Amino acid sequence: MTGVNEIRSAFLEYFGKNGHAIVPSSPLVPRNDPTLMFTNAGMVQFKNVFTGHETRDYVRAVTSQKCVRAGGKHNDLDNVGYTARHHTFFEMLGNFSFGDYFKDVAIELAWNLITKEFGLDPKRLLITVYKEDDQAFDIWKKLTGFPDERIIRIGTSDNFWQMGDTGPCGPCSEIFFDHGEHIPGGPPGSPDEDGDRFIEIWNLVFMQYEQVTPGERVDLPRPSIDTGMGLERIAAVLQGTHDNYETDLFRALIAASVDLTNVEATGEHKASHRVIADHLRAVSFLIADGVLPANDGRGYVLRRIMRRAMRHAHLLGATEPLMHRLVPALMRQMAEAYPELSRANALITETLKLEETKFRTTLIKGLGLLSEASSDLGKGDVFSGDVAFKLYDTYGFPLDLTEDALRTRGIAVDHAAFNAAMEQQKAEARKAWKGSGEAATETVWFEVRDKVGATEFLGYDTEAAEGEILSLIKDGKPVKTLKAGDEAQIILNQTPFYGESGGQVGDTGVIRGPKGAVFRVTDTQKRLSDLFVHFGTVESGAFKTGEPVSLEVDHARRTATRANHSATHLLHEALRQVLGTHVAQKGSLVAPERLRFDFSHPKPMTADEIREVERRANEIVVQNVPVETRLMALDDAMESGAMALFGEKYGDEVRVVSMGYTPGDASESVGKKANKAWSVELCGGTHAKRTGDIGLIKVVGESASAAGVRRIEALTSDGARAYLASQDERLREAAAMLRTRPEEVLDRVRALLEEKKQLERQLSDAKRQAALGGSGASDTGSGSAVRTVGDVKLLARTVEGLNPKDLRGLIDDGKKQVGSGVVAVVGVTEDGKAGIAVGVTGDLTDTYSAVDLVRVGAEALGGKGGGGRPDMAQAGGPDGSKAADAIKAIEARLAG
Repeated sequence: MTGVNEIRSAFLEYFGKNGHAIVPSSPLVPRNDPTLMFTNAGMVQFKNVFTGHETRDYVRAVTSQKCVRAGGKHNDLDNVGYTARHHTFFEMLGNFSFGDYFKDVAIELAWNLITKEFGLDPKRLLITVYKEDDQAFDIWKKLTGFPDERIIRIGTSDNFWQMGDTGPCGPCSEIFFDHGEHIPGGPPGSPDEDGDRFIEIWNLVFMQYEQVTPGERVDLPRPSIDTGMGLERIAAVLQGTHDNYETDLFRALIAASVDLTNVEATGEHKASHRVIADHLRAVSFLIADGVLPANDGRGYVLRRIMRRAMRHAHLLGATEPLMHRLVPALMRQMAEAYPELSRANALITETLKLEETKFRTTLIKGLGLLSEASSDLGKGDVFSGDVAFKLYDTYGFPLDLTEDALRTRGIAVDHAAFNAAMEQQKAEARKAWKGSGEAATETVWFEVRDKVGATEFLGYDTEAAEGEILSLIKDGKPVKTLKAGDEAQIILNQTPFYGESGGQVGDTGVIRGPKGAVFRVTDTQKRLSDLFVHFGTVESGAFKTGEPVSLEVDHARRTATRANHSATHLLHEALRQVLGTHVAQKGSLVAPERLRFDFSHPKPMTADEIREVERRANEIVVQNVPVETRLMALDDAMESGAMALFGEKYGDEVRVVSMGYTPGDASESVGKKANKAWSVELCGGTHAKRTGDIGLIKVVGESASAAGVRRIEALTSDGARAYLASQDERLREAAAMLRTRPEEVLDRVRALLEEKKQLERQLSDAKRQAALGGSGASDTGSGSAVRTVGDVKLLARTVEGLNPKDLRGLIDDGKKQVGSGVVAVVGVTEDGKAGIAVGVTGDLTDTYSAVDLVRVGAEALGGKGGGGRPDMAQAGGPDGSKAADAIKAIEARLAG
């Protein structure tokens, strides 16, 4: 049992057998400590348990925790590759007691593991305790039988642990291994303790006090245990080396690097291979935990690590991108213990390839310029900060790579001058912003962004986290505190809240501060593309800048929004398949309760087209395959068939969201290649984890949005089911009213409509007969509907409740009745309006015009105009009570 994977498993199993819950490693991005850039110790995920803010269903735990130290105060980046034990990524083995056992059990468990399970020779071990911790000293002495000189009392802070200026704290006890006299160095506490001979392999923290104030310390009511043993260090010990890079895991990664570069890992190239092996682990795990390359924050640290490794690949003579070709070797070594690596395999590979491809041009050009600019410098000289800034600003060559390249020649960089040049650039950018017209109304956001930097978005992987308040805005101005009732905006260093963009609405939820303070987030917006602004109201307590707070997104609302966003992608692809590839997104709204999608299409969709779009989209939903996200170069993404979303602005690197597989394809995996997925789009929004999470897609509306643009509205999941349930209930109610079964409702309605048409025709015929035969109609009061006016016969009638469209038929019938003459009929509708029609028989059209006569009648009805032919014309008017006046007006015109 000496392999790294075997040691990890043995450690976890040993404590598991001793009543400890085996807890998976937490992500490298801390969710419960906003002061940390990365998880850097095993106890980070248990911080709130130790402080009493959180409880678990176990009181003993054991972990193998992923850790990164490459940013902030814990930064080992510059030493990696040049020493035996510095790493950017490492694994911390640890066992924890939350008020259960204390020093005696912790010490005994540790001693039995390393001497009995791991088989280390006690003669090669040393123990340290805090100088005032007589209890730990006595326990060790009784258990080991060591003489006093092998249990060393240390009086420095190295053997007294504190979480912060206040809070839990306590003495430590460390176990050291002696690598032998052939290795330089002395025991802990000696002048040459920094040598490599005596190496700390395990630190036991006895958390027994609480630091109330800088001068007051009290006993904790439930003392706890926090231990940490570096897996790489104990593996080196068990494999008989003092060099972590000589362990089996690193040997395998370095061998892969040697194989691909054909450069031996010795001499001047030794450090380069080690840097590549170490950094490969760090960047792969960071990407797997949701960190992607960026120019700020965690993403920038990731990019720095990548580029440092890529520079060393260049030093080894690699002419093509190397890092992504090493991923399979890492998978073989670590994916079984950390399955998140396998899940993110495609994302890791493509991100590394993309970054190295982009960076090679910058690297080659930058190294050439750097060599030229430093050609007259020697060891001990200082490189110009202004030139370093020019390399960074003009050519994209990072400062840390400038330093790393000059380090081997003993040349430093003038940091003060570099920083001054950076500040000058920011000042000029600020001036340009303030003079940008309309944008100047939100100058406050530029000032905030310039002061606090970008917000780290954690929301792709979590809906709850902790953050630190960086800025508070009230009434458009920065303030230091907020009190209950204040409407304001909060900006934090990191957040799980999604800021509105790409059609997706911003998240809502709660921000909780110290002493019960609550800020209700009613909206989250992005300002300046990467500053997340939380809008809302202080419901209780107070908030101030610099405070840590906990953040919790409204889970139900986010879940519904994510389902709707993923459904939008599926509908987009389904529309293209059904209507044609001319379909392109022209806008969208992704909200928790519904989605709206605008797309280019020249005509309304038919019912059959809508049904087919639904069917195809839902076919992918029921596949229930993972929704995969990768990082790609924009050009590569577009060439792969990925569709861009309307209104989005894209940089050189884009997130590519893939869903589903083509029905009938034997391969049900998604994401091996972008063009094999059913839907592939560029998108920065949040999405369902699996297509099945969408539940169901139901299109509930189709309409015109603009010229050549159609709009569909749809529901998913619970909303779609509720809609269908409501429709079903209405159908059943209709069936009950029609006294038939639900499946027969359509036939019954068709029969009723046909019956209604027949009755309407019969009624219309009856009204026509009554109108011309005298029944139910009225004339001008002369006693006969047909009379002679001047030299012409006139048939004139007024009919109540007659549809204006039936007037033409009455005129034709009237002409037959009079033989030669004029026919005028006024129809009065149920709402009191009137229609008038006038007909002139063919033998009289040279003398009388139906158009002239109908206009006279229309004027009497309060209308204007009228139209038709000399033998037939129609008009209308708003006042049906003037029907008799209309007939008299026509009579007057005929009388001349």
